[in-house]
Amino acid sequence: MLAIPASIVPLILMVFFTHITVNDLLSVGVIPFILSSAAVIGKVLLQAYRFKYFIRKFIGHDVSSLSKTISARLGSEFVSQTTPSYIGGEIVRIAWLTRRGVPAGRAAWITTIEIISDVFVGTILGIVSGVFAILNGGYLIGTIVILLSIPTFTFWFLLMFFSAKRTLKLPKLIEKIIQKILRGERGCNLVMSTNKAIADLCQMSRENFTFSSPVVIRTFAIGIAITVVAFVLQGISFMVLVNSVGNGVPPISIFDSVMATSASTVLATVPITLGGSGLAEIGIWAYVANVNSIPSLQDIVTDSHLSVIVVWRIASYHVPLVIMWIALMKLTINKDVVSLGKKNSKIDLSDSNAARRHAQGDDLGFSLDEPNDSKGQPPVRDD
Repeated sequence: MLAIPASIVPLILMVFFTHITVNDLLSVGVIPFILSSAAVIGKVLLQAYRFKYFIRKFIGHDVSSLSKTISARLGSEFVSQTTPSYIGGEIVRIAWLTRRGVPAGRAAWITTIEIISDVFVGTILGIVSGVFAILNGGYLIGTIVILLSIPTFTFWFLLMFFSAKRTLKLPKLIEKIIQKILRGERGCNLVMSTNKAIADLCQMSRENFTFSSPVVIRTFAIGIAITVVAFVLQGISFMVLVNSVGNGVPPISIFDSVMATSASTVLATVPITLGGSGLAEIGIWAYVANVNSIPSLQDIVTDSHLSVIVVWRIASYHVPLVIMWIALMKLTINKDVVSLGKKNSKIDLSDSNAARRHAQGDDLGFSLDEPNDSKGQPPVRDD
């Protein structure tokens, strides 16, 4: 929860040290604010549906109901949105999938495909926005966005390529660090299980990155299409606010808005602040202002877009963050988990198999919405 107030600090500083007044923020209007928030909530719901879609296609069946799958994706997104460079949510999703009987390698594959979809679409849009910024005179912001997008795209492309060609494993240095921190059998087991999961992930890469199957091609195409629509919804969230203000703020097209928010997302992935707070606002301002050199503080504080950008950040980040936090709490504080814990406490530990299962459950610690079906059989498809 500390991440939420920490992300508000840049907005408070921006309001106190600029010309923005409360009337400027309220001038946007309630309806445009609601529409902007709804567009971003639609984006995260689309990402949740994409998560469910990939599960069904790559696992072969639904591992849970639609509502629980969406809650798991939203809850994991809270973790991503409150860490530098939007990382960490993948661990939550992998844990949730493995707790529902999905092998660790396949669970990692689902999250990897999600990352690749977001990176592929996000970096391509980032490069395109950088090119358009340069063509319109925004040489500085365009160059920065392109220089940040290309290494990210290259890294994930190479990861896809090498994982499909060979079986990867943890670097020796990482293995030594893990075994030094977790001495004895626990460290060795963690290294072995991690390398096993990576090997399974590479196997999934070899099976799917050949694109030899029309089904695989269609799955990737639909996943990318869903991601593109999600980015368009993010652009709409900014457009409706800008076009509702007037008062000297020129209207913006949906294309320019998508380009601006894409440039903002690229800058926000720089691992400096929680959830890209401050960087996202500067990124979208610099794109809209066509920054072609290092701006002065006066240029920033007098810009007419500043109040709209503050409201957009609240609507597109803080409002959805509350919904994501509620979803995360549903995962960690769940009646099914509590009842399952009471049931496990009654197990006769004299039975060796039951004792071993009980001990394994204790080792997992952080429980993520344990399914009611203790036999691990796949649930009935909910749609």
